[in-house]
Amino acid sequence: MLLEDYECKSNQYNEVMELIEELCSEIPEVKELLEIKGVGLATVSGFLAEVGDIRRFKSPKQIQKLAGLALRENSSGKHKGQTRISKRGRGGLRATLFQGVMPLVSRNAEFREIHRYYTTRSENPLRKKQSLIAISCKLIRVFYAILTKGIKYDGTKLMSDIKRPSEPLAA
Repeated sequence: MLLEDYECKSNQYNEVMELIEELCSEIPEVKELLEIKGVGLATVSGFLAEVGDIRRFKSPKQIQKLAGLALRENSSGKHKGQTRISKRGRGGLRATLFQGVMPLVSRNAEFREIHRYYTTRSENPLRKKQSLIAISCKLIRVFYAILTKGIKYDGTKLMSDIKRPSEPLAA
């Protein structure tokens, strides 16, 4: 009985994924998003379903705020608390981005290097989950640029955005 139920659910999943693929093929920029190594159809379709028409946003910061990934500080008076994400947005979008970032970091060399940089930098290194949240924000900016400007994904441009401190001059 359990095997029959599994087979039924598996068939339903395949039908839904075919429908999603068919609907996503109608959006012209989806092909450019899927060309990014490590980004799958579930991530792209979930992002587009939660965000809707991306042209209604003036900047990717607005999408970050919609996802609840905006930073907020827990402070009062003289007390300066920790900075955390607000979580005041769409939980589904936040979950889709986070679940999409994990395979992206494992399969895409540029995003893997960014994750390594964030976790091992000498000043203010991030913990692994914090780094994945920062990469989620970066993925939002990449998606926003591709969807609004119609440009292609360029890994070298993505890597050039990292601000590494220059070598200190010898006295």
